[in-house]
Amino acid sequence: MRAQPQASHYVGGSYLESQSGTPFDSLYPATGEVIAQIKAADDAVIDAAIASAQAGQKVWAATSPAERGRVLRRAAEILRAKNHELSVLETLDTGKPLQETLVADAASGADCLEYFGGLAATLTGEHIDLGGSFAYTKREPLGICFGIGAWNYPIQIACWKSAPALVCGNSMIFKPSEVTPLSALKLAEAFTEAGLPDGVFNVIQGFGDVGAKLVAHPAIAKVSLTGSVPTGAKVAALAGEHLKKTTLELGGKSPLIIFDDADVENAVSAAINANFYSTGQICSNGTRVFVQKGIKEAFLARLAERTGNAVLGDPLDETTSIGPLVSRQQFDKVMHYMQIGAREGARLVCGGGAATVESFPDGYFVQPTVFADVTDDMTIAREEIFGPVLSVLDFADEDEVVARANDTEFGLAAGVFTRDIQRAHRVIDGLQAGTCWINTYNLTPIEMPFGGYKKSGIGRENGHAAIEYYSQTKSVYVEMGGVEAAF
Repeated sequence: MRAQPQASHYVGGSYLESQSGTPFDSLYPATGEVIAQIKAADDAVIDAAIASAQAGQKVWAATSPAERGRVLRRAAEILRAKNHELSVLETLDTGKPLQETLVADAASGADCLEYFGGLAATLTGEHIDLGGSFAYTKREPLGICFGIGAWNYPIQIACWKSAPALVCGNSMIFKPSEVTPLSALKLAEAFTEAGLPDGVFNVIQGFGDVGAKLVAHPAIAKVSLTGSVPTGAKVAALAGEHLKKTTLELGGKSPLIIFDDADVENAVSAAINANFYSTGQICSNGTRVFVQKGIKEAFLARLAERTGNAVLGDPLDETTSIGPLVSRQQFDKVMHYMQIGAREGARLVCGGGAATVESFPDGYFVQPTVFADVTDDMTIAREEIFGPVLSVLDFADEDEVVARANDTEFGLAAGVFTRDIQRAHRVIDGLQAGTCWINTYNLTPIEMPFGGYKKSGIGRENGHAAIEYYSQTKSVYVEMGGVEAAF
């Protein structure tokens, strides 16, 4: 299988190749075969991207907000028209099942472009009456934004970052993860086809050194990263040295709390979605599943039964529900955590090791795994695994579970299952998490802000809230009378 792009980078409205950049491969996780060969950006590519973004941003900022919105909405329709093609590409690059990518990747990215395109003409300031004189505010772009993507949702994250940036009149240079470099290039093509001026959205490839050069570059006004907490700390430190504005969407170890009055079948569905979708490679996953003691064994029995129905296999077969992990490195990491869970005394309910998938002997497949009797001090309850490993912890009462759920350095997400709506809101109010759900989990409509507390991030993506992180407010005082002075 091959998915070789025309060139490694997309700069100034067309493809561009590095002359001296470090080469690297994009692999299909189901087989380990090379599907594309890419070169990291060299200094000439970085310079070209900066120059192109500077020129394009001036043109784009002078474009009316209504027209900006039209371009984003046209790009959304292009993504929808090419959804199957883009979904296959995303499956090849990430290993996620086509069953998933058809609905959760380019399709949701299109929703994002459409939403922010619809907001474009509404981004107004305010009039402030000062009793004769007055003031007004206007919203202005920041300049060039630098987006750094993650490998679990490549094209969706590229849309989440570019849509609010572009609708505010900025340009963007986007660096995909080196693990999944391909689909952002297709987004760049769609923007050009939709009428986006050259240079307003550029894609450059590379590793951490390329990212560091862009973060430190004086022409970059804002940095937006989706990634791990350690990577976020490094980016924040470097951005802070240069006083860059930042948005950081980082990791989590989120609690999913299930009270004994919950609908068990729905709660099991949520636990599956919160741990096994995308083979567990989602930052907001509810990987600490707190189940009240009264229903713990019934919950575990049904969870094990339904987990046995998971279909591991060919990611391009739409009947497959769980694909391989994205890379050998991720495979080794997840296997290591499974071993730690067993060694530290957690009860293995199902799974617990590598999965053998016929016809894919070299794929990075692991069994969807459930541990029970997990305690708060166990490694699998403290550290982000980023794989299909679900930990069940039991609890007695509400106050206890809220305190334990908050006992973490993370605060990205949380969920509560109960039929008692007062308790649901009361518990949500007590949880230290930025994105929460009641009686569901992991639904992230573009209309709802997404982001975390504590070490899980800075700022918000999606919804009206994202506009605040990609624009700046200018205040203007207008004197309608004379000006007095002491002399």
